[in-house]
Amino acid sequence: MGTKIKSGSRIEIKTADAMYQGILMPRPELADDEHVIIKLDNGYNIGIRKKLIENITIIEETPSQERIELEKTKIDPQKQIVLKPSVSILATGGTIASRVDYITGGVRAAFTADELISAIPELDEIANIHGRQIFNKFSENIIPSDWIKIVKEIASEIKNGANGVVILHGTDTMGYTSAALAFMLKTPVPVVLTGAQRSSDRGSSDATLNLINSTWVAAHGNLGDICVVMHGEMSDSHALIHPATRVRKLHSSKRDAFQTVNSKPIGRVLNGKIEYLKEVKPRGGSLELDTKLEEKVALLRYYPGLKSEVIDNLINLGYKGIVIEGTGLGHTSERVFDAIKRAIDDQVSVVMTSQTIFGRVNMRVYSTGRRLLEMGVIPCENMLPETAYVKLMWVLGHTQDQEKVKEMMLRNYAGEIVKRTQTGNDDISLQ
Repeated sequence: MGTKIKSGSRIEIKTADAMYQGILMPRPELADDEHVIIKLDNGYNIGIRKKLIENITIIEETPSQERIELEKTKIDPQKQIVLKPSVSILATGGTIASRVDYITGGVRAAFTADELISAIPELDEIANIHGRQIFNKFSENIIPSDWIKIVKEIASEIKNGANGVVILHGTDTMGYTSAALAFMLKTPVPVVLTGAQRSSDRGSSDATLNLINSTWVAAHGNLGDICVVMHGEMSDSHALIHPATRVRKLHSSKRDAFQTVNSKPIGRVLNGKIEYLKEVKPRGGSLELDTKLEEKVALLRYYPGLKSEVIDNLINLGYKGIVIEGTGLGHTSERVFDAIKRAIDDQVSVVMTSQTIFGRVNMRVYSTGRRLLEMGVIPCENMLPETAYVKLMWVLGHTQDQEKVKEMMLRNYAGEIVKRTQTGNDDISLQ
Protein backbone atom coordinates (compact mmCIF):
# COMPACT_ATOMS: atom_id res chain seq x y z
CA MET A 1 0.00 0.00 0.00
CA GLY A 2 2.64 2.49 -1.06
CA THR A 3 0.11 4.81 -2.73
CA LYS A 4 -2.19 6.69 -0.39
CA ILE A 5 -5.84 6.01 -1.27
CA LYS A 6 -8.57 8.44 -0.28
CA SER A 7 -11.29 7.33 2.06
CA GLY A 8 -14.48 6.93 0.03
CA SER A 9 -12.70 5.36 -2.95
CA ARG A 10 -14.08 2.10 -4.29
CA ILE A 11 -11.32 -0.51 -4.17
CA GLU A 12 -10.68 -4.19 -4.77
CA ILE A 13 -8.54 -6.09 -2.27
CA LYS A 14 -6.92 -9.40 -3.17
CA THR A 15 -5.70 -11.82 -0.51
CA ALA A 16 -4.43 -15.37 -0.95
CA ASP A 17 -7.89 -16.73 -0.17
CA ALA A 18 -10.43 -14.20 -1.45
CA MET A 19 -11.26 -11.03 -3.36
CA TYR A 20 -13.19 -8.13 -1.78
CA GLN A 21 -14.76 -5.01 -3.25
CA GLY A 22 -16.08 -2.05 -1.28
CA ILE A 23 -15.69 1.53 -0.14
CA LEU A 24 -12.50 2.35 1.78
CA MET A 25 -13.52 3.63 5.21
CA PRO A 26 -11.57 6.10 7.36
CA ARG A 27 -9.75 4.46 10.23
CA PRO A 28 -11.62 4.94 13.54
CA GLU A 29 -9.76 7.15 16.01
CA LEU A 30 -9.00 4.35 18.49
CA ALA A 31 -8.51 1.53 15.97
CA ASP A 32 -5.15 -0.07 15.26
CA ASP A 33 -3.31 0.57 11.99
CA GLU A 34 -2.92 -3.13 11.16
CA HIS A 35 -6.20 -3.43 9.25
CA VAL A 36 -7.89 -1.92 6.20
CA ILE A 37 -11.61 -1.33 6.69
CA ILE A 38 -14.03 -1.41 3.76
CA LYS A 39 -17.79 -1.18 3.47
CA LEU A 40 -19.11 -4.08 1.39
CA ASP A 41 -22.02 -3.74 -1.04
CA ASN A 42 -24.30 -5.43 1.50
CA GLY A 43 -23.71 -2.51 3.90
CA TYR A 44 -21.48 -4.34 6.38
CA ASN A 45 -17.96 -3.20 7.26
CA ILE A 46 -15.09 -5.67 7.42
CA GLY A 47 -11.47 -5.30 8.50
CA ILE A 48 -8.76 -7.05 6.49
CA ARG A 49 -5.36 -7.56 8.06
CA LYS A 50 -2.75 -5.67 6.03
CA LYS A 51 -0.18 -8.45 6.08
CA LEU A 52 -2.66 -10.76 4.30
CA ILE A 53 -3.24 -8.31 1.42
CA GLU A 54 -1.47 -9.15 -1.84
CA ASN A 55 -2.82 -6.30 -3.97
CA ILE A 56 -5.18 -3.30 -3.85
CA THR A 57 -6.74 -1.89 -7.02
CA ILE A 58 -8.56 1.44 -7.18
CA ILE A 59 -11.81 0.93 -9.08
CA GLU A 60 -13.15 4.45 -8.65
CA GLU A 61 -11.65 7.33 -6.73
CA THR A 62 -14.23 9.58 -5.09
CA PRO A 63 -14.14 12.48 -2.62
CA SER A 64 -13.72 11.48 1.01
CA GLN A 65 -16.86 13.41 1.91
CA GLU A 66 -20.04 14.22 0.07
CA ARG A 67 -20.57 17.84 -0.92
CA ILE A 68 -23.38 19.71 0.74
CA GLU A 69 -25.31 21.91 -1.67
CA LEU A 70 -28.66 23.17 -0.43
CA GLU A 71 -31.27 24.39 -2.87
CA LYS A 72 -31.83 28.09 -2.32
CA THR A 73 -35.28 29.02 -1.08
CA LYS A 74 -37.44 30.57 -3.83
CA ILE A 75 -39.56 33.49 -2.63
CA ASP A 76 -42.87 34.21 -4.33
CA PRO A 77 -43.18 38.04 -4.34
CA GLN A 78 -46.98 37.70 -4.39
CA LYS A 79 -46.99 35.92 -1.01
CA GLN A 80 -46.45 37.50 2.35
CA ILE A 81 -43.02 36.66 3.78
CA VAL A 82 -43.10 35.44 7.37
CA LEU A 83 -39.86 36.35 9.11
CA LYS A 84 -38.29 33.54 11.12
CA PRO A 85 -36.30 34.03 14.32
CA SER A 86 -32.54 33.76 14.13
CA VAL A 87 -30.91 30.92 16.09
CA SER A 88 -27.16 30.40 16.50
CA ILE A 89 -26.01 26.81 16.99
CA LEU A 90 -22.56 26.58 18.57
CA ALA A 91 -20.83 23.21 18.64
CA THR A 92 -18.35 22.20 21.32
CA GLY A 93 -18.11 18.49 20.46
CA GLY A 94 -20.02 15.32 21.25
CA THR A 95 -22.16 13.16 18.97
CA ILE A 96 -25.09 15.55 18.70
CA ALA A 97 -23.71 17.41 15.67
CA SER A 98 -22.62 14.34 13.70
CA ARG A 99 -24.15 13.21 10.43
CA VAL A 100 -23.80 10.11 8.25
CA ASP A 101 -21.62 10.63 5.18
CA TYR A 102 -23.39 8.61 2.51
CA ILE A 103 -20.30 8.24 0.36
CA THR A 104 -18.13 6.57 3.00
CA GLY A 105 -20.92 5.38 5.26
CA GLY A 106 -19.03 6.89 8.19
CA VAL A 107 -20.14 9.42 10.77
CA ARG A 108 -18.51 12.83 10.81
CA ALA A 109 -19.01 16.20 12.43
CA ALA A 110 -21.55 18.56 10.84
CA PHE A 111 -21.06 22.06 12.17
CA THR A 112 -21.93 24.57 9.45
CA ALA A 113 -25.48 25.82 9.00
CA ASP A 114 -25.77 24.12 5.60
CA GLU A 115 -24.55 20.81 6.97
CA LEU A 116 -26.87 20.93 9.96
CA ILE A 117 -29.87 21.73 7.80
CA SER A 118 -28.93 19.08 5.25
CA ALA A 119 -28.86 16.53 8.07
CA ILE A 120 -32.00 17.89 9.78
CA PRO A 121 -34.09 19.85 7.24
CA GLU A 122 -36.77 20.57 9.89
CA LEU A 123 -34.42 23.16 11.39
CA ASP A 124 -34.91 25.41 8.37
CA GLU A 125 -38.65 25.51 9.08
CA ILE A 126 -38.11 26.59 12.70
CA ALA A 127 -35.58 29.42 12.35
CA ASN A 128 -32.84 31.03 10.32
CA ILE A 129 -29.88 28.92 11.42
CA HIS A 130 -26.32 30.08 11.88
CA GLY A 131 -24.03 27.22 12.88
CA ARG A 132 -20.35 27.11 13.72
CA GLN A 133 -17.85 25.15 15.79
CA ILE A 134 -16.13 26.91 18.68
CA PHE A 135 -14.07 23.87 19.65
CA ASN A 136 -14.31 20.10 19.40
CA LYS A 137 -13.81 18.19 22.64
CA PHE A 138 -15.18 15.17 24.40
CA SER A 139 -17.10 16.65 27.31
CA GLU A 140 -14.80 14.99 29.87
CA ASN A 141 -11.97 17.08 28.41
CA ILE A 142 -13.77 20.41 28.88
CA ILE A 143 -12.13 22.60 31.54
CA PRO A 144 -13.24 25.81 33.32
CA SER A 145 -11.51 28.09 30.81
CA ASP A 146 -13.70 26.48 28.13
CA TRP A 147 -16.81 27.58 30.04
CA ILE A 148 -15.56 31.15 29.82
CA LYS A 149 -14.99 30.79 26.07
CA ILE A 150 -18.52 29.40 25.60
CA VAL A 151 -20.00 32.32 27.57
CA LYS A 152 -18.15 34.87 25.45
CA GLU A 153 -19.18 33.18 22.21
CA ILE A 154 -22.83 33.13 23.32
CA ALA A 155 -22.65 36.82 24.20
CA SER A 156 -21.18 37.58 20.77
CA GLU A 157 -24.07 35.80 19.03
CA ILE A 158 -26.68 37.63 21.11
CA LYS A 159 -25.02 40.99 20.42
CA ASN A 160 -25.15 40.15 16.70
CA GLY A 161 -28.91 39.66 16.87
CA ALA A 162 -29.51 35.99 17.69
CA ASN A 163 -33.01 35.41 19.08
CA GLY A 164 -31.75 32.27 20.78
CA VAL A 165 -28.60 30.17 21.11
CA VAL A 166 -28.18 26.38 21.14
CA ILE A 167 -24.99 24.82 22.53
CA LEU A 168 -24.16 21.32 21.28
CA HIS A 169 -22.30 19.55 24.08
CA GLY A 170 -21.28 16.06 25.13
CA THR A 171 -23.65 14.68 27.75
CA ASP A 172 -21.21 13.45 30.41
CA THR A 173 -20.33 16.87 31.86
CA MET A 174 -23.20 18.93 30.46
CA GLY A 175 -24.53 19.58 33.99
CA TYR A 176 -21.26 21.25 34.99
CA THR A 177 -21.27 23.48 31.91
CA SER A 178 -24.94 24.45 32.24
CA ALA A 179 -24.38 25.44 35.89
CA ALA A 180 -21.27 27.44 34.97
CA LEU A 181 -23.17 29.34 32.27
CA ALA A 182 -26.01 30.06 34.71
CA PHE A 183 -23.67 31.81 37.16
CA MET A 184 -21.57 33.64 34.57
CA LEU A 185 -24.23 34.81 32.13
CA LYS A 186 -27.46 36.77 32.37
CA THR A 187 -29.22 36.47 29.03
CA PRO A 188 -32.23 38.17 27.46
CA VAL A 189 -32.89 35.19 25.15
CA PRO A 190 -33.04 31.40 25.58
CA VAL A 191 -29.66 29.69 25.78
CA VAL A 192 -30.19 25.94 25.40
CA LEU A 193 -27.68 23.13 25.94
CA THR A 194 -28.39 19.82 24.29
CA GLY A 195 -26.62 16.61 23.37
CA ALA A 196 -27.17 13.05 22.25
CA GLN A 197 -26.99 9.80 24.15
CA ARG A 198 -26.74 7.81 20.91
CA SER A 199 -24.92 8.80 17.73
CA SER A 200 -26.74 9.72 14.55
CA ASP A 201 -25.72 6.54 12.71
CA ARG A 202 -27.90 4.47 15.08
CA GLY A 203 -31.56 3.88 14.43
CA SER A 204 -32.32 4.71 18.06
CA SER A 205 -30.43 8.02 17.96
CA ASP A 206 -31.90 10.89 19.94
CA ALA A 207 -29.72 13.48 18.20
CA THR A 208 -32.26 14.75 15.68
CA LEU A 209 -35.19 15.26 18.05
CA ASN A 210 -33.03 16.79 20.75
CA LEU A 211 -31.69 19.35 18.29
CA ILE A 212 -35.12 20.07 16.78
CA ASN A 213 -36.70 20.58 20.22
CA SER A 214 -33.78 22.67 21.45
CA THR A 215 -33.93 24.89 18.38
CA TRP A 216 -37.68 25.30 18.90
CA VAL A 217 -37.12 26.46 22.49
CA ALA A 218 -34.32 28.82 21.40
CA ALA A 219 -36.44 30.28 18.60
CA HIS A 220 -39.89 30.44 20.18
CA GLY A 221 -39.52 29.97 23.93
CA ASN A 222 -40.47 32.91 26.13
CA LEU A 223 -37.44 32.31 28.31
CA GLY A 224 -34.56 34.61 29.18
CA ASP A 225 -32.42 31.99 30.87
CA ILE A 226 -30.06 29.01 30.54
CA CYS A 227 -31.59 25.55 30.24
CA VAL A 228 -30.96 21.98 29.08
CA VAL A 229 -33.33 20.28 26.61
CA MET A 230 -33.21 16.49 26.27
CA HIS A 231 -35.54 13.52 25.71
CA GLY A 232 -38.31 13.33 28.32
CA GLU A 233 -38.87 9.58 28.02
CA MET A 234 -37.47 6.58 26.15
CA SER A 235 -39.82 7.10 23.20
CA ASP A 236 -39.93 10.17 20.97
CA SER A 237 -43.07 11.75 22.42
CA HIS A 238 -41.62 14.86 24.09
CA ALA A 239 -38.56 16.65 25.41
CA LEU A 240 -38.13 18.24 28.83
CA ILE A 241 -36.68 21.68 29.50
CA HIS A 242 -34.45 21.44 32.58
CA PRO A 243 -33.15 24.29 34.75
CA ALA A 244 -29.41 24.74 34.25
CA THR A 245 -28.40 24.33 37.91
CA ARG A 246 -30.70 21.43 38.82
CA VAL A 247 -30.15 18.93 36.00
CA ARG A 248 -28.16 15.73 36.14
CA LYS A 249 -27.43 12.81 33.84
CA LEU A 250 -28.79 9.86 35.84
CA HIS A 251 -28.23 7.01 33.39
CA SER A 252 -25.23 6.12 31.26
CA SER A 253 -27.11 5.35 28.03
CA LYS A 254 -30.90 5.79 28.24
CA ARG A 255 -32.36 8.47 26.01
CA ASP A 256 -34.18 10.05 28.95
CA ALA A 257 -31.08 10.04 31.13
CA PHE A 258 -31.40 13.70 32.13
CA GLN A 259 -33.65 14.63 35.03
CA THR A 260 -34.38 17.72 37.06
CA VAL A 261 -33.31 16.97 40.64
CA ASN A 262 -35.16 18.29 43.71
CA SER A 263 -37.40 20.49 41.59
CA LYS A 264 -39.68 20.47 38.56
CA PRO A 265 -38.55 20.81 34.94
CA ILE A 266 -39.15 24.23 33.43
CA GLY A 267 -41.44 22.71 30.83
CA ARG A 268 -41.78 20.28 27.99
CA VAL A 269 -41.83 20.44 24.20
CA LEU A 270 -44.53 18.33 22.58
CA ASN A 271 -45.36 18.43 18.86
CA GLY A 272 -43.85 21.88 18.40
CA LYS A 273 -45.66 23.33 21.40
CA ILE A 274 -43.97 24.50 24.61
CA GLU A 275 -45.84 23.89 27.86
CA TYR A 276 -44.38 25.59 30.93
CA LEU A 277 -44.54 23.67 34.21
CA LYS A 278 -43.35 26.49 36.46
CA GLU A 279 -42.94 30.23 36.42
CA VAL A 280 -40.01 31.31 34.27
CA LYS A 281 -37.95 34.42 33.63
CA PRO A 282 -39.34 35.75 30.33
CA ARG A 283 -37.36 37.08 27.41
CA GLY A 284 -35.90 40.55 27.79
CA GLY A 285 -33.55 42.41 30.04
CA SER A 286 -29.87 43.07 29.64
CA LEU A 287 -26.98 40.86 28.61
CA GLU A 288 -24.42 40.58 31.44
CA LEU A 289 -21.20 38.59 31.72
CA ASP A 290 -19.39 37.76 34.96
CA THR A 291 -16.63 35.27 34.22
CA LYS A 292 -14.46 35.51 37.34
CA LEU A 293 -13.55 31.99 38.48
CA GLU A 294 -11.14 30.56 41.05
CA GLU A 295 -10.09 27.24 39.53
CA LYS A 296 -8.32 25.86 42.63
CA VAL A 297 -11.46 24.22 43.99
CA ALA A 298 -11.81 20.47 44.60
CA LEU A 299 -14.87 18.22 44.64
CA LEU A 300 -14.25 15.47 47.18
CA ARG A 301 -16.59 12.53 47.79
CA TYR A 302 -16.50 11.21 51.34
CA TYR A 303 -16.04 7.44 51.60
CA PRO A 304 -15.40 5.10 54.53
CA GLY A 305 -11.66 5.11 55.19
CA LEU A 306 -10.97 8.58 53.75
CA LYS A 307 -7.72 9.76 55.31
CA SER A 308 -6.87 13.26 56.51
CA GLU A 309 -3.84 13.35 54.23
CA VAL A 310 -6.13 13.72 51.19
CA ILE A 311 -7.45 17.01 52.58
CA ASP A 312 -3.98 17.99 53.82
CA ASN A 313 -2.62 17.57 50.30
CA LEU A 314 -5.28 19.91 48.91
CA ILE A 315 -4.28 22.51 51.53
CA ASN A 316 -0.60 22.09 50.66
CA LEU A 317 -1.36 22.45 46.94
CA GLY A 318 -2.91 25.85 47.60
CA TYR A 319 -6.55 24.98 46.99
CA LYS A 320 -8.93 27.76 47.98
CA GLY A 321 -12.11 25.71 48.26
CA ILE A 322 -13.29 22.15 48.89
CA VAL A 323 -16.77 20.82 48.16
CA ILE A 324 -17.48 17.65 50.15
CA GLU A 325 -20.10 15.16 49.02
CA GLY A 326 -21.01 13.97 52.50
CA THR A 327 -23.23 11.12 53.59
CA GLY A 328 -26.93 11.51 54.28
CA LEU A 329 -27.76 14.91 55.73
CA GLY A 330 -24.16 16.11 55.27
CA HIS A 331 -21.64 14.15 57.34
CA THR A 332 -18.09 12.80 57.30
CA SER A 333 -16.20 10.56 59.67
CA GLU A 334 -14.70 12.20 62.77
CA ARG A 335 -11.34 10.90 61.51
CA VAL A 336 -11.09 13.81 59.06
CA PHE A 337 -12.42 16.52 61.39
CA ASP A 338 -8.94 17.80 62.27
CA ALA A 339 -8.01 18.09 58.58
CA ILE A 340 -11.23 19.96 57.80
CA LYS A 341 -10.54 22.32 60.73
CA ARG A 342 -6.98 22.90 59.44
CA ALA A 343 -8.35 23.75 56.01
CA ILE A 344 -10.81 26.30 57.39
CA ASP A 345 -8.14 27.81 59.67
CA ASP A 346 -5.96 28.21 56.56
CA GLN A 347 -8.77 30.19 54.88
CA VAL A 348 -9.86 27.32 52.65
CA SER A 349 -13.63 27.46 52.16
CA VAL A 350 -15.22 24.06 52.90
CA VAL A 351 -18.82 23.45 51.85
CA MET A 352 -21.05 20.40 52.35
CA THR A 353 -23.39 18.69 49.90
CA SER A 354 -24.97 15.24 50.00
CA GLN A 355 -24.11 12.26 47.85
CA THR A 356 -27.72 11.08 48.14
CA ILE A 357 -28.62 13.53 45.31
CA PHE A 358 -32.30 13.85 46.30
CA GLY A 359 -33.20 15.71 49.48
CA ARG A 360 -31.24 18.46 51.21
CA VAL A 361 -28.40 18.93 53.66
CA ASN A 362 -29.43 19.40 57.31
CA MET A 363 -26.38 19.41 59.55
CA ARG A 364 -28.22 20.27 62.78
CA VAL A 365 -29.91 16.89 63.26
CA TYR A 366 -26.92 14.86 64.47
CA SER A 367 -23.91 15.82 66.56
CA THR A 368 -21.55 15.02 63.67
CA GLY A 369 -23.14 17.66 61.51
CA ARG A 370 -23.36 20.18 64.33
CA ARG A 371 -19.63 19.84 65.03
CA LEU A 372 -18.84 20.43 61.36
CA LEU A 373 -21.00 23.56 61.41
CA GLU A 374 -19.16 24.81 64.48
CA MET A 375 -15.87 24.44 62.59
CA GLY A 376 -17.19 26.67 59.81
CA VAL A 377 -18.32 24.14 57.18
CA ILE A 378 -20.95 25.78 54.95
CA PRO A 379 -24.10 23.69 54.29
CA CYS A 380 -25.28 23.85 50.68
CA GLU A 381 -29.01 23.27 51.17
CA ASN A 382 -30.21 21.11 48.23
CA MET A 383 -27.58 22.08 45.69
CA LEU A 384 -26.25 19.33 43.47
CA PRO A 385 -22.57 18.62 44.27
CA GLU A 386 -21.45 19.63 40.78
CA THR A 387 -23.48 22.84 40.98
CA ALA A 388 -21.96 23.65 44.39
CA TYR A 389 -18.50 22.99 42.92
CA VAL A 390 -19.06 25.42 40.04
CA LYS A 391 -20.72 27.98 42.31
CA LEU A 392 -17.83 27.90 44.81
CA MET A 393 -15.40 28.54 41.94
CA TRP A 394 -17.50 31.53 40.90
CA VAL A 395 -17.92 32.85 44.47
CA LEU A 396 -14.19 32.56 45.21
CA GLY A 397 -13.53 34.42 41.98
CA HIS A 398 -15.23 37.39 43.67
CA THR A 399 -14.17 37.10 47.31
CA GLN A 400 -12.11 34.93 49.62
CA ASP A 401 -13.43 36.49 52.80
CA GLN A 402 -14.94 33.54 54.69
CA GLU A 403 -18.05 35.36 55.89
CA LYS A 404 -18.73 36.77 52.44
CA VAL A 405 -18.19 33.34 50.89
CA LYS A 406 -20.77 31.87 53.27
CA GLU A 407 -23.25 34.65 52.50
CA MET A 408 -22.87 34.16 48.74
CA MET A 409 -23.00 30.34 48.89
CA LEU A 410 -26.30 30.52 50.78
CA ARG A 411 -27.82 33.09 48.43
CA ASN A 412 -29.85 31.82 45.47
CA TYR A 413 -28.48 33.27 42.20
CA ALA A 414 -29.64 30.92 39.45
CA GLY A 415 -32.19 28.51 40.88
CA GLU A 416 -29.48 26.39 42.53
CA ILE A 417 -31.32 26.52 45.89
CA VAL A 418 -35.04 25.76 46.06
CA LYS A 419 -37.15 26.12 49.18
CA ARG A 420 -39.24 23.02 48.64
CA THR A 421 -37.69 19.78 47.44
CA GLN A 422 -39.70 18.10 44.69
CA THR A 423 -39.22 15.09 42.51
CA GLY A 424 -38.42 15.67 38.87
CA ASN A 425 -39.47 13.78 35.72
CA ASP A 426 -41.54 11.14 37.52
CA ASP A 427 -44.22 13.67 38.40
CA ILE A 428 -44.65 14.86 34.79
CA SER A 429 -47.74 13.23 33.31
CA LEU A 430 -48.84 13.57 29.71
CA GLN A 431 -52.48 14.48 29.24
